[in-house]
Amino acid sequence: MNEVLLRSLTPSVLGILVRRGVDFAAAEDAVQDALVEAVRVWPTDPPRDPKGWLVTVAWRRFLDATRAAAARRRREDLVDEEPAPGPASAVDDTLQLYFLCAHPSLTPSSAVALTLRAVGGLTTRQIAQAYMVPEATMAQRISRAKRTVTGVRFDQPGDVATVLRVLYLVFNEGYSGDVDLAAEAIRLTRQLAAAIDHPEVAGLLALMLLHHARRAARTAPDGSLVPLAEQDRGRWDTKSIAEGVEILQAALARDRLGEFQAQAAIAALHADASTAEETDWVQIVEWYDELARLTDSPIVRLNRAVAVGEADGPRAGLAALTALDHSLPRHTAVAAYLHERDGDLVTAARLYAEAAQKAPNLAERDHLTRQAARLNARRCR
Repeated sequence: MNEVLLRSLTPSVLGILVRRGVDFAAAEDAVQDALVEAVRVWPTDPPRDPKGWLVTVAWRRFLDATRAAAARRRREDLVDEEPAPGPASAVDDTLQLYFLCAHPSLTPSSAVALTLRAVGGLTTRQIAQAYMVPEATMAQRISRAKRTVTGVRFDQPGDVATVLRVLYLVFNEGYSGDVDLAAEAIRLTRQLAAAIDHPEVAGLLALMLLHHARRAARTAPDGSLVPLAEQDRGRWDTKSIAEGVEILQAALARDRLGEFQAQAAIAALHADASTAEETDWVQIVEWYDELARLTDSPIVRLNRAVAVGEADGPRAGLAALTALDHSLPRHTAVAAYLHERDGDLVTAARLYAEAAQKAPNLAERDHLTRQAARLNARRCR
């Protein structure tokens, strides 16, 4: 190691750092660090340009020291800003964020999509599935919503109906999708029900509780889906069912029927039956008629076809199904079920296999594949 060389280069390196705007004391510290590093490295790996090497290392040491000092000051500031010890605030702003994202400048569908993405935590794919549109279409809708609200004041919260729609979709995704959001949706709906007196808020809370009560029985130990008719009703949460029914009855008594109350009434009729055979399908069809009147939803009419098939026989269900678009999600699965009920196992097996290819998730695809295999095995016996 040529110590004379190091000493001769020190003033020049120090001058370069000062000319770059480094405080003289800080420059001295950085150069000293570079000299220490040179003593360690140069004996085995001498640089081609000793002066350039020292300038580079000293500059890096200066930057490291500057960053460390800034981080230390920030930590000290954070300590000063910490609240005094004591009970933490119980305020939860999540529900308020739902209202703010449902901004009046947005259409209801765009507000729902934006809130699901920004606050609900759903992916664009999950939101697209909920709306039955291509993922690219939903991505464009969310992007337009973001551009619309860019720069606007979020002091005009959206309406209750939009927030209810968001909570409903979040619950549905948590109930049957990849992300467990059902409990969070119930928590927020409870908060909303406690804050405002609205029959549809009560209807949505009742609907969530009645559906969530069956959660434990919906899947087998291996993760496979268990259809409603085959579920172990002893595993249903009777406490949640009782609470849901009580909330629903109070809401219906106000005679301001909405779609969530109607859906909750259907769920309550399922929960009221001790066995699948005791289900009051005639009354369920009547509630689906009310729900179709309120929503004009093709999915409601699809579910109604199943109920008609149970109440009036599978051929009546198939007749109701013919009026619906075959591209509807789960249309093929419903057709397969009704054909099986009608004794046409060949058609049912084929339709189950087709439905499996269209299934929105792995659990449903596996279930439909097993249904097709079961019917094919019966035919071969």
